[in-house]
Amino acid sequence: MKRLPSICFVVLFFWLLNIHAFAQHHKFHIIAFYTGKNDLAHISFVHEANKWFPKMGEQYNYTYDSTNNWNNMNDSFLSHYQVVLFLDTRPDSLPQREAFERYMKKGGGWMGFHFSAFALTPSDFNQNWDWYHEEFLGAGQYKSNTWRPTSAILRVEDRKHPTTKGLPETFKAAPCEWYRWEHDLRTNPNIKILMGIDSTSFPLGTGPKLYEIWHSGYYPIVWTNIHYKMIYMNMGHNDMDYEGKTNATLSSTFSSDEQNKFIINALLWLGDGKKMR
Repeated sequence: MKRLPSICFVVLFFWLLNIHAFAQHHKFHIIAFYTGKNDLAHISFVHEANKWFPKMGEQYNYTYDSTNNWNNMNDSFLSHYQVVLFLDTRPDSLPQREAFERYMKKGGGWMGFHFSAFALTPSDFNQNWDWYHEEFLGAGQYKSNTWRPTSAILRVEDRKHPTTKGLPETFKAAPCEWYRWEHDLRTNPNIKILMGIDSTSFPLGTGPKLYEIWHSGYYPIVWTNIHYKMIYMNMGHNDMDYEGKTNATLSSTFSSDEQNKFIINALLWLGDGKKMR
């Protein structure tokens, strides 16, 4: 009986050692692509993300790099990372797009925020990439949005998915400009909707234009494509002081604990240590 404390200590020591080794074995690497031009709200989010993600990496055992050089979207560069983030825009050149498609089809992980799914013809971001907007995301073109950026109550649609583990049935998201899409994702068998706008959010938006306020309808906010290791989430547009002409950031995308928990769950799911095919 006198040896019991020392035995327990040894068992505890090796248990902690195994946990540490397991964590180290499953360490993964994230690369975030961004453009960081034009829209101040998107630039604000990019700056915020490039501070928040590496800080979280210290706790959740991943490394985080970021680049605004989209020419790094090539096979050699991407081979060093298990997860790719699109913080604002998407690749534009054909070689970049082909490299990203190959990466995803080989089992790479991807998380896209807000404007990364935007496409509207005619605009500076035409819908000229069918694989990405029609097959991969499934949403088609952008149709409309709410204004101003406000919080919404989100409903977790799939509570069994690994990314929604531990989340309540509904929660208050950080302020955002919410998008509506061309296609009804509920009719796409390849798309699994993880979160949508809860009806208690209505009216959503403050205008001043009436069509910028939603009063009813179904709006998916977070989803995945079952054929890829991917997550798209509408979040990533901060509120800005345009009217006061200070252009100061008035909100934070990372101000919701539940939303942050989902982001971390999603990153851990995307970078779960499985080798690319």
